[in-house]
Amino acid sequence: MGADVTRRTVLRGSLGAAAGLALAACGDGGPAVPIADNAKVRLPDHVPYQGVKADFPGTPEGVLNGYLHYPASPVTAFPGGPPAAGPPISVMAMTFNPVPPPIGRNTYWQALNRSLGTELRFEITPMGDYPSKVAVIIAGGDLPDAMAVRHEIPQRPAMLNALFEDLSEHLSGPAVREYPYLANIPTAHWRATVYNGGIYGLPMPRANVGSVMFYRADRVRERSLDPDVSDFRAFKQLCTDLTDSRRSRYALGDPVPSLYFVLEMLGVPNQWQESGGRFTSWLEHERLPQGLDAMRQLVTAGLLHPDAFTVTGKFKDWFGSGQIAIHYDGNAGWNDFYRRYAQDTPGFAIDGMLAPGFDGGPGTHWAGLSSFAMLAFKKAPRERIRQLLRACNALAAPFGTDAYKLRKYGVEGVDHTLSGTDPLLTPTGTVETTLPTIFVTDAPISLYFPEIPDVVRTQHDFQKRAVDVLVRNPVEGMYSETDVTVGGPLMVRMQDELKAVMQGRKPLSSWSDTLRTWRKEGGDRIRAEYERYWESINP
Repeated sequence: MGADVTRRTVLRGSLGAAAGLALAACGDGGPAVPIADNAKVRLPDHVPYQGVKADFPGTPEGVLNGYLHYPASPVTAFPGGPPAAGPPISVMAMTFNPVPPPIGRNTYWQALNRSLGTELRFEITPMGDYPSKVAVIIAGGDLPDAMAVRHEIPQRPAMLNALFEDLSEHLSGPAVREYPYLANIPTAHWRATVYNGGIYGLPMPRANVGSVMFYRADRVRERSLDPDVSDFRAFKQLCTDLTDSRRSRYALGDPVPSLYFVLEMLGVPNQWQESGGRFTSWLEHERLPQGLDAMRQLVTAGLLHPDAFTVTGKFKDWFGSGQIAIHYDGNAGWNDFYRRYAQDTPGFAIDGMLAPGFDGGPGTHWAGLSSFAMLAFKKAPRERIRQLLRACNALAAPFGTDAYKLRKYGVEGVDHTLSGTDPLLTPTGTVETTLPTIFVTDAPISLYFPEIPDVVRTQHDFQKRAVDVLVRNPVEGMYSETDVTVGGPLMVRMQDELKAVMQGRKPLSSWSDTLRTWRKEGGDRIRAEYERYWESINP
């Protein structure tokens, strides 16, 4: 939850006018279909891919498949040849990475196009600039064939109805089986693509476990400490034992995600809690003040980095360099931390910690978004839509296929070399393969780390433990216009207030006034809109 809240806030601020501009540019496109019709939508059938046996099998509850090595003879994903032959396909997508070399100087991109049988013409925009780019493109009406649509676009149902294709005919129920790699995407990932009584996009699957409370396993072993803490008191002691201010070593960094971990101990809901169609925000939960008091204890004891409340963007580096030992971050950070820091830090090792119950027993773990965003298709003739779906089906080819290996690791000898059967990116491949295919669609995430295969065992073990206490956000896949338009800035204000209490700059008693402000300035409207949506799909 923590990292995603920050990203959503940035996007919401820039997208405020996008939908209105879009509808003005194309006529209003007619009204959006009432949300009650969403209850009638049949999601795509789920047909799991069975072509490669996992070393560590996943589960229907959300544990991902884990693989120690890539198959020596990858499965041919498309034995009939390039699957998406036809005119070029323009795609607008975001990226968190540096923009890759253009196609004329990118061996990987050229090979990907040859494998598809068409030319992918990417328009790549850094994530921070993507909201304003979307607003300009939609207002101008010159849409790409496919566009990544984040959850923060205002008036999203009306905009999708006016400009983008309802894909239900092609994907609903058994229809998706024509695209077997899209059918391999589990049902949960499709729920956020439903609007206006139809399926308006393709998901971008992400791990169910969401964020992880990482800890430096090497530092824990170095001090002969036990990371399997039994309650908050034991967690505080672990943090104390990992802190040595004389050496500029501290237990914790980012204060708000650290608070989330404490709230997981307390059983506070993952953003919202639903009971009989009535919704309660985590901000309103009766145990939130107890979590704030616990965090203030950690701050007062000097267990957070002294700059934790005054800097941003440093927490990953602090964790990698050893300045902090415990860090709450996205699941994808697991491999990234090893790639960035293991080579320069002998014995570098990380693992994931689950929240215990605050006073003992099991805690909870907040699930992440099932899909980062969705890919919407511009309205087009049926055969053109089918070509786009064939291309995206290829971009969702799963682990163990030749298409997956090409998509993730590029051309052997240029973008990767082999260590046994495992592809390792070269410096060229590290640059070229940042082409943002993961922001088109993707296969369900697999646990695989060719540089250090044994890491997969640790990841899979964490996932098995996490799904047993997983708490999902009940509003995922639901829509609140107020949450989209004012929820982000309002949450930033709430986070500032949370920090003020954690630091002791405001008393704990001030939270009741802060909560009244949240309710008045949007919280109650957000709640009411989610409750109306829930009632419409649960008649």
